[in-house]
Amino acid sequence: MGPRGAPLFVQALGLVIVTLVAAQLIAIAVVFTLPPPPPEFYRLSEITHALKSGQTVQTRDGRPLVLRHQSKPIRGLVDNRRRAEFKNAVGRALGTDPARIDLIVENGPRFFVRDQKRIVQLQFFRRDPPPGGAPGGPGDRPLLGLRRGLDGPGGPGGPPDTFAARRRPPQDFPREEPFIFGDFKLAVQKDDGHWLVVEPRPTFRFDTWQQRILLILGLSVLAVSPLAWLFARRLSGPISAFAEAAERLGRDPRAAPLELRGSAEVIAASNAFNMMQERLRRYVEDRTAMIGAVAHDLRTPLTRLRFRIEAVPDDIRPKLASDIDQMEAMIAATMAFVRDTTRPAERTKLELASLLESIIDEAAETGGKAIVERGEKIVIDGDPIALRRLLTNLVENGLKYGGGVQARVYARERLGGRVAIIEIDDEGPGIVPAELDRVFEPFFRSEPSRNRETGGIGLGLAVVRSVARAHGGDVTLHNRPEGGLRARVELPF
Repeated sequence: MGPRGAPLFVQALGLVIVTLVAAQLIAIAVVFTLPPPPPEFYRLSEITHALKSGQTVQTRDGRPLVLRHQSKPIRGLVDNRRRAEFKNAVGRALGTDPARIDLIVENGPRFFVRDQKRIVQLQFFRRDPPPGGAPGGPGDRPLLGLRRGLDGPGGPGGPPDTFAARRRPPQDFPREEPFIFGDFKLAVQKDDGHWLVVEPRPTFRFDTWQQRILLILGLSVLAVSPLAWLFARRLSGPISAFAEAAERLGRDPRAAPLELRGSAEVIAASNAFNMMQERLRRYVEDRTAMIGAVAHDLRTPLTRLRFRIEAVPDDIRPKLASDIDQMEAMIAATMAFVRDTTRPAERTKLELASLLESIIDEAAETGGKAIVERGEKIVIDGDPIALRRLLTNLVENGLKYGGGVQARVYARERLGGRVAIIEIDDEGPGIVPAELDRVFEPFFRSEPSRNRETGGIGLGLAVVRSVARAHGGDVTLHNRPEGGLRARVELPF
């Protein structure tokens, strides 16, 4: 079984695994390929210059230093050795008691990147390595450091080459200058009790490490999006196919079955749907064939009855003949109904307004009070014979029970597409609201008379609804506020 026939569980699990692996590979590629992000550090001289001048200072390797005043201390942490030494250096430079200085250091993340054949860790050490010793003992952390005067490969001001610093002897180091690595806040208490705070200018831009994380996420999304799109298509495709098949089944039980393809679950569901459609088709055909057979077989006893009534008294003979004629009319209507419902539909493009106008003209030529409003041209795919019978039945009913009809055709936007609407109004008394839907049932007649000249057989509206629903639409009846009945047919196109 290929990937297309694999169960949805296996496909979803495979997509999750591929997504995780792709994201990890992209993260590894970004971390080991891009150069290390340049650190931001601030020298003691830059910090003290900002405090002395009271103005913004442009730093060499970081953001500008800005000043602000506040009435409360910044509540820094308990001083460790590094923080205490840096505060003492600031106090000496400003001539201020270190006890009136507070410091918070917010160190950012450290990066480990591959530089050809070695791993370089960005670190800055507080003091020169002791003679014969390695720089940076266990107590050194990359929070505070000393500028050694070493310029990196980029020239003066570039990131210091720590490996070059390790290779140089201690006596070759120039005079060291303390500095702070990363964001910080340093506050000095003034004589009036207020605090003067210096810190790097806040920025809304992403830091370098944040930009790289966003880059990893973006590349991961780009790499996985095609797979997710294909998987979503594979999930939504069968659902759309089922919706279309259900809509076709509502119009025609003899519609083509679903194609068996897709995952194992989809194939099983498609097979079950096809079996259900086949059972419904057989059920409808069997019931229709049974009705047609019964109607056909009734013709023989009716014919015998017609011969036998010749022997009955003359006063009874007309009534028996009338009953036999009514039964034969019902049988003929039933046979026509069965024939129309079992006839294969031949769909062609036809224009509804022209079809309605021709039917109204024929009714007017025979003396009926029938008019049609000029409507827009609407072309649909339909069965011309079935649609003509639908409109003819509605027009004849309006003339028979309402005395006159007025028809129109127009289009309206509905959820899922446009709908062609045909309305036929009559001038009759209307129908009891409880029977507006029952009149579409076969052999139901709202008119109480049993005279077939006035009450009819009861199959006309049943045929109308059957044809409308076979075209994906429906038909409804409404009592008009000004009097009369309105038949509305809706056909999608």
